[in-house]
Amino acid sequence: MAELLFFSGTMDSGKSTLALQMEHNHRARGKAGVIYTKFDRAGEAVVSSRLGLSRKAREVTDTLNFWEDVVGLQTLGDRVDFLVCDEAQFYTPEQIEQLARLVDDMDIDVFAFGISADFRTQLFPGSKRLIEIADRVHVLQVEALCWCGQRAIHNARLVDGVMVVEGDQVVVGDTRPAGAGDVEYEVLCRRHYSRRMTSYAARAAALSPDVLPFGDAPA
Repeated sequence: MAELLFFSGTMDSGKSTLALQMEHNHRARGKAGVIYTKFDRAGEAVVSSRLGLSRKAREVTDTLNFWEDVVGLQTLGDRVDFLVCDEAQFYTPEQIEQLARLVDDMDIDVFAFGISADFRTQLFPGSKRLIEIADRVHVLQVEALCWCGQRAIHNARLVDGVMVVEGDQVVVGDTRPAGAGDVEYEVLCRRHYSRRMTSYAARAAALSPDVLPFGDAPA
């Protein structure tokens, strides 16, 4: 029987890499699938990983109806055995329900990949609905690491190197250093997220003449 699976992790945990690998594995076994994404770091209609892999995809808009889109493809003669849905945290709850309907009524496997919580540690609507109705939820085993070396579980948003906790839920950025005024993200452990101690702040503290010989300054 087909399933709706949700693969979740922080940024830098290899979600897009796994999505591309899963699509490749199924295609190599003679299955036909469709890749969807939304707001990929590399631009529109592409799934890209930080390892340099990329694949063309169908861009998801807020008005896209997965059921109608897949039925339309099948009407044109395309076979659809599975869907790979990257950046699923950005999908609407209604779109997640459409994916579940494709699983239940058309026996199409759906593999969704995304971040569970935003930079405020609040669930994205799409991820919340996936957690509620997915057949299985997998936390990725490749652990992203905080600058201190501990397991990172939070995605911090930085503007000009300063961590912020207010703003729009969806602002596209990457974990690579950004230009002035641009948004970037950094994965942090719970302790350093709560203290707003990013790698920038830690380096500044280490260079400060007032730094104490204890606390969060890196060795």
